[in-house]
Amino acid sequence: MAKEKIVLAYSGGLDTSVILKWLLDKNYEIIAYIADVGQDEDFEAAKEKALKIGASKVYIEDLKRELVTDYVFPAIKANAIYEGRYMLGTSLARPIIAKRQIEIAAAENAAYVGHGATGKGNDQVRFELTYYALNPSIKVIAPWKMQEFLDQFKGRTDMLKYAEEKGIPVKATLKKPYSEDDNLIHISHEAGILEDPLHPWSADMLTKMVRPQDAPDKETKLAIYFKDGIPVKVVNKDDGTTVTDPLELLNYVNKIGGENGIGICDMVENRFIGIKSRGVYETPGYTILRTAHMDIEGVAMDREVMRLRNMLAEKFAELIYNGFWYSPEMDFLLAAINKSQELIDGVVYVTLYKGNVLVDGRESPSSLYNQDLSSMDIEGGFDQKDSAGFIKINAVRLMAHNAIVRRQKK
Repeated sequence: MAKEKIVLAYSGGLDTSVILKWLLDKNYEIIAYIADVGQDEDFEAAKEKALKIGASKVYIEDLKRELVTDYVFPAIKANAIYEGRYMLGTSLARPIIAKRQIEIAAAENAAYVGHGATGKGNDQVRFELTYYALNPSIKVIAPWKMQEFLDQFKGRTDMLKYAEEKGIPVKATLKKPYSEDDNLIHISHEAGILEDPLHPWSADMLTKMVRPQDAPDKETKLAIYFKDGIPVKVVNKDDGTTVTDPLELLNYVNKIGGENGIGICDMVENRFIGIKSRGVYETPGYTILRTAHMDIEGVAMDREVMRLRNMLAEKFAELIYNGFWYSPEMDFLLAAINKSQELIDGVVYVTLYKGNVLVDGRESPSSLYNQDLSSMDIEGGFDQKDSAGFIKINAVRLMAHNAIVRRQKK
């Protein structure tokens, strides 16, 4: 009788390696799936490890370009940010990882998909909501929510012992005293020593950037071009470097932003399941692009459209964070956000300096800014006497309200 197949999201680390072997011992056939979303990993070594443990097949999927064009850039269009600070680096990568996993399961005729996310975090929700949205009949194996697994593995010591017993190769290097999630958008640091909200992050923790105080005492000037709200070109005004390819563009602003100490965020956030979590994030490129995008909207977006889009943006970020990328409400929001960006074209000139993104100027063929109309020095076609009536009309309700307040106080 053929074994049931599981497509397992696999990283090559201790947890997913133990899970792979544990599921093999349960008489499943395991197809390991490694998603390349820009993390600094040796994918071939991870593949060899999975095959050595017993996986029947290993997929290594390069998802970087699609992640930029179909997830990061739509988030830039919305200026998406969670709870005013978190730039959604992990959240944006999860739906594309899970989508490809479901596609592989279909190609392999696998009834199950599996992951190594814990029962306390956000990733379990993001993965599983995507699985069910894209294939309602899929079966999900999540060992960290299975009593049998939890009884066997109380912590890292039990997993290391199991790995030794089963001949699973484990890196000899000392584990960092916190966990990380790396991709081309950001790297996050959390758990371990960082669970104490008083414990400060340190310079030796950083991998995508330097501390602002350690950045060069020298300005870097960029011109960032937008078309329909999407960054389409970045020019370094100092050395002439020009990038237009979406993936290369994000990689470049990550590099140049990191060198200038841009993108650090240390915060306590609210997970979807109700637990507060402390995270330290490095997000250089997204920080630069979001700042520039917000600025070009200032001259090219209608006031009322901006107000409505801003009302939607908070919900948009929440949906990304909570794992609802493939939902009807997200389809609606994306359509509205895309409509708002049809005239968001132009160039923003920025200076990067010691952790700061300073806007120097902007120009747009869709600009709604009228210098003559705004000027304090010339008439510019605006009759200032008209403002008297405008103010009186807006004051009607204020006068009525305060008249009542005065009567009640007497």
